[in-house]
Amino acid sequence: MLDYEVFRLGNVELQSGEVLLDGQLAFKSYGELNARKDNVVVLPTFMTGTHRRNEGFFGPGRALDPSTHFIVSMNMFGNGVSSSPTNAHPQQAGSKFPKITIFDNVRCQHRVLVERFGINELALVAGWSMAGCQAYEWAAQYPQMVKAILPFCASAKVSPHNFVFLEGIKAALLADSAWNGGDYQAPPERGLKAFARVYAGWAYSQEFYRDGHFKTLGYASIEDLLVDWENDHVENWDANNLLTKIWTWQHSDISANATYSGDFAKALRAIEARAIVIPCRKDLYFPPEDNQLEVQQMANAELCVYDSPFGHCVASPGNDKKFERFLDGKIAESMA
Repeated sequence: MLDYEVFRLGNVELQSGEVLLDGQLAFKSYGELNARKDNVVVLPTFMTGTHRRNEGFFGPGRALDPSTHFIVSMNMFGNGVSSSPTNAHPQQAGSKFPKITIFDNVRCQHRVLVERFGINELALVAGWSMAGCQAYEWAAQYPQMVKAILPFCASAKVSPHNFVFLEGIKAALLADSAWNGGDYQAPPERGLKAFARVYAGWAYSQEFYRDGHFKTLGYASIEDLLVDWENDHVENWDANNLLTKIWTWQHSDISANATYSGDFAKALRAIEARAIVIPCRKDLYFPPEDNQLEVQQMANAELCVYDSPFGHCVASPGNDKKFERFLDGKIAESMA
């Protein structure tokens, strides 16, 4: 039995001009919706996450507690649970899957909340990495609906350097001869392993490797970490699914729509939600400087920098208990 629900979207017109055939958005809810329908927290998923990984961000006695909040975990398109190259309509399977933006993701998530639950107010939208990018998007698309956002290790628009980093991991994957333009007969394992090794160099900081912090995660050596990352990507991730999400990430921009016509400052100024933005000082692709520029143009925003050698992966559930406590404190503050 599935441990999640599937909302059938029908055919979805996308920003790209393409149509997602028989679109399906998978989500899981936790807790009870109160009578006023104002205890709703939305947690989109991150690059290599599903609703199951999001369960590391809440629980009994934590700032997000299903006994108090109605938590809706939304699976992003391309993650293998919602519509993705691996489960798409036969006409759009594999390399034929359409290009989907974060705008498209959030618009469809909005449909789930309104049409499935009759929800018109969100107490909080929060998330790590690409999930945080979706939190920004929620606040820009639906400024009067969203009361607070808390993006951590994320941004409202992909930076040029972030774009180049993603080109690097993508190139490592595509270099595998088995890739075959996305029409592979068997998974391009060499490419997936190369993708994982390149990614590992960006996911943590220089200090993480130099000072041996990888040992706190149970790795005896750097090579052990790299091999584990290789195995994770080969065993758990499809190449076309990964590339779908990379394209989505590379085109992340809350102003890239008809409402804001590319005016990034205007989109930031339109956000009414209380925003607590948490970067990690040693994050190699979402640096605090980018978030500072965003916060300066938002009406009710605060920048709270966390310092950790874990870099971007400080927020990965289970990595850093100190960050978990810090995050919980800021979540409680954002909804106070």
